[in-house]
Amino acid sequence: MIRPDLSLPIPDRIDAAHFIGIGGSGMSGLARMFLARGIRVSGSDRADSAVLRELAALGADVHIGHDAAHLPTDADTVVHTGAIWPENPELLLARERGLAVIHRSQALHWLIGGRRLVAVAGAHGKTTSTGMVVTALQGLDVHPTFVNGGVIAQLGVSSGTGSDDLFVIEADESDGTFLLYDTAVALVTNVDPDHLDHWGSREAFFDAFVRFADRASEAVVISSDDPGAREVRTRLSRERVITFGESEDATVRVHDVDTEGGLRFSLTADGRTLHTELPVPGVHNAINAAGAVAVLGALGIGLEDAVRAVGSFAGTVRRFDLHGVRRGVSVYDDYAHHPTEVEAALAGARSVVGTGRIIAIQQPHTYSRTQEMYREFADVLERFADHTVMLDVYGAREDPVPGVTGELVSSAFRDPSAVHYVPDWQQAADYAASVAREGDFIITLGCGNVNLIIPQVLGALEDVGDRGGR
Repeated sequence: MIRPDLSLPIPDRIDAAHFIGIGGSGMSGLARMFLARGIRVSGSDRADSAVLRELAALGADVHIGHDAAHLPTDADTVVHTGAIWPENPELLLARERGLAVIHRSQALHWLIGGRRLVAVAGAHGKTTSTGMVVTALQGLDVHPTFVNGGVIAQLGVSSGTGSDDLFVIEADESDGTFLLYDTAVALVTNVDPDHLDHWGSREAFFDAFVRFADRASEAVVISSDDPGAREVRTRLSRERVITFGESEDATVRVHDVDTEGGLRFSLTADGRTLHTELPVPGVHNAINAAGAVAVLGALGIGLEDAVRAVGSFAGTVRRFDLHGVRRGVSVYDDYAHHPTEVEAALAGARSVVGTGRIIAIQQPHTYSRTQEMYREFADVLERFADHTVMLDVYGAREDPVPGVTGELVSSAFRDPSAVHYVPDWQQAADYAASVAREGDFIITLGCGNVNLIIPQVLGALEDVGDRGGR
């Protein structure tokens, strides 16, 4: 893993950029925007994917695997993520040639230029909230440029170039890069301590959010409900602070939430109450919607228009995505990889599953988070899922830690019969299918590659059906 050095200079001009790790959701979005600007783009990733093929169709020169030979001779800038290793051959050659080597956040800073920036930060809900703001603006005939951390379902992309002087981004707090930007309107969805492998302490994590919010030149929009956000709010020096949530004192207050058969709720602001609904489930999405409405208000959009536009949001990819139904069992995928996110995802599923049961397939993400929070994961899964199939840890940028596996999480369950630790994916898919019955939901959880098990789950469900079920 490479910690970003934000003190390194960002080039004034970029003609040819090479992306190391171009297939990631954030990096691919940046690459698309560079291509849209007429910049020559090349890149590499460790495995083939539909994203790489899409970029190639747009004109990027993409390669599978990391090799110094993949770095074009005409490249003047190399963009990287923190997930690559210092020994990456393309990175080493770029430095040997004296090329500009910048972190993806610096590439984003270069793209933003001096435009009016809405930056969305928080431990959870960033991608959905960013998607809500972007789609609402487009529905109001405002055309921002945007970079999101995930694909916005109704747009089919994670980034886009707009014609208006407004830029909307999902700002990453995991490595401190959200402090790089000159933000006009800052949205803080929550401040739930995470990524302590980078920050070192809860206090440092909170200090960073205070700095991020205080730097907003126009307004801060922040949760009224989240304890961490409330703590940050007490330390802000900004005068214009807009709050949102279910708390009685919220500037934009959510109430009368009905999750039966959909998501309906009321929003009250400036003494007026409006009713709306969303096609995505879960109380957390009503609260995300309130945050998006508050951002639109900070941008000068009226309440009725804001509520109507946010109500059109159809979700983001890998957030409670339905991938198929086999013998009456619905198979979903969700990006949730923190206990708070897992709770929100499963609570949302619970609101629509009816009399069916929820079978979670959990892939813990990173050794450091799993070691820090394995008890919290076990508690949430045991409370909200009827049964959990536990896979092994997706290490991402981290080296394995002895004893930190999926079994560490499963061993923390109070009821051992509620969890089944299966490191082999095919066996895990077969087991989930054997447990499921008509009306149940199977939902994969994690931000690694757990979604790739879904074809195996669907196939296992078909096999069980062919054998006459269980």
